[in-house]
Amino acid sequence: MTRRAIKVLFLTRYPYEGASSRYRVYQYVPHLEALGVRCDQQSFMDTQMYRRYFSHGGALQKAWLMCKAIVKRMKVLLRFRDYDIIYMQRELFPLAPPLAERYMKKRGAVLFFDYDDALFINKPSRFTPIATYLRSPDKTLALFGMVDCVVAGNDWLRDKALRHGAHAVTLEVAEDTDRISMHAKHSNDRPVTIGWLGSTTTVKYLRVIAPALKRIAAANPDVNFELMGGGDFHMDGVPWKAAPWSLEGELAALSRFDIGLMPLPDEDWARGKSGGKARTYMAAGVVPVCSAIGYNRQLIHHGRTGYLCNTEEEWFASLTMLINDPGLRQSIAERARADVRQRFAPARQALRMRELFDDALTHRTSAGCAQGKS
Repeated sequence: MTRRAIKVLFLTRYPYEGASSRYRVYQYVPHLEALGVRCDQQSFMDTQMYRRYFSHGGALQKAWLMCKAIVKRMKVLLRFRDYDIIYMQRELFPLAPPLAERYMKKRGAVLFFDYDDALFINKPSRFTPIATYLRSPDKTLALFGMVDCVVAGNDWLRDKALRHGAHAVTLEVAEDTDRISMHAKHSNDRPVTIGWLGSTTTVKYLRVIAPALKRIAAANPDVNFELMGGGDFHMDGVPWKAAPWSLEGELAALSRFDIGLMPLPDEDWARGKSGGKARTYMAAGVVPVCSAIGYNRQLIHHGRTGYLCNTEEEWFASLTMLINDPGLRQSIAERARADVRQRFAPARQALRMRELFDDALTHRTSAGCAQGKS
């Protein structure tokens, strides 16, 4: 079927280094272009701001970078009429009421709001305390009823938007198995590595399973523990080896990991998580062991494509079994990678996104025609 060409302005929160923007927008661009979507992109944060924002101190510099980012975004928004759709990955401005969104909506813009975290919860910032004060969870709720379509990372987030008057759909995050090599055949000829991928904002969740990890480390002194992106995290009794995140470093780390961890606390913020970490492990042939909460329970088939745990004993037993049985790791790794390839291919998710664009534009045209006849 021949689709008409359309122009979409993608307004992301982060540059390519930021996982949520990379997974929710940037990875789809080449596939959308092939489907007749001209994609222009503008990130609120540039690379300098992104790196500075997720570090302690420097309040004055952060404020200056914020002002620069606001000005750059406002300049881009002056051209909003040039586009068929404005696709917002999170809010346009992190610290302001949705005035720009409301202005564009009243002037006929078709607005999409994409979110993959529970932004309606005021989560304190570790790095910029003033940001915690200035955030407004009510802004997210207001956007739900304002935009043409809310694109949520999981059903829990979608349902929250629906309850606040949104037209909302779930678009699960894609993962490209072509960019990640399959893990070498699992074997215990070398020490097993338990790994974790993430950022300095989420590494604290490892403390949720600290008792189990300490028992694993004590019982298996040859096991390696690796962190990628967790900063200077330390845990008594567990010899974590840490490295800063980079895209190339992530791929190298995944080739070393045998087991990947994704612990989460039992709270609503965790229920808003969309399984990105676990999905990446699965794509790489690394066995995911995750908290049995929220979207993880949809993503992972327990015992077939990974393990879901609630209690300390479940974490300890699952990790012990996987450490001791390379054949089990291999069979789970193969099924997990095949599952990701089937369910979460970027081309497939991009096609779904193009269909959402077409639906929104058709609905807008139909509504305009009906209004003209009335």
